[in-house]
Amino acid sequence: MKVLVAYSSKYGATKGIAERIGSAMRRPGLDVVVARCKDVRDPSGYDAFVVGSAAYMFNWRKDARKFVRRNAELLAERPVWLFSSGPLGTDTVDKDGNDVLAGAEPKQFAEFDDLVGPRGMQVFFGAFDPEQVRGVDRIVAWMPAIHDVMPSGDFRDWKAIDDWAHRIADELAIPAAPAAPDASA
Repeated sequence: MKVLVAYSSKYGATKGIAERIGSAMRRPGLDVVVARCKDVRDPSGYDAFVVGSAAYMFNWRKDARKFVRRNAELLAERPVWLFSSGPLGTDTVDKDGNDVLAGAEPKQFAEFDDLVGPRGMQVFFGAFDPEQVRGVDRIVAWMPAIHDVMPSGDFRDWKAIDDWAHRIADELAIPAAPAAPDASA
């Protein structure tokens, strides 16, 4: 079975998650390819998909949104999982007691749930290094109001990412062939 892990990443944190998912899913019977959404020209050769993007202001990046919408018919016919990265910090609940990851779901999860019927959708904590920020993002990131509340660091939970990827791989795994009957019996 050939699996595509397609991602959109601006500064590399989501790329790292996608690569980790791809590595965790590799096992006999699963041929896993990790590629940027914008580099995938013809996804019809894949049997299953894991698609993810960084989320900014509760939205997936444009090339990931376009990938899903452009290939919606194909994705709806095959096993697909979606992931997002973005929330920063170590708190799992906010000041009101709400789950941080659930509260960070991108708007597209609801749309894509109806459009392609994913088997699962997951939000992961992201990473932020203000030294890596460039362009207009750099101006925003260094504004005192943003800079003081936006924690910097790598908050990706590799165990949660590995566990999720292993569950997907288990679901896609080709069952072992039944043992041949014992001819001597």
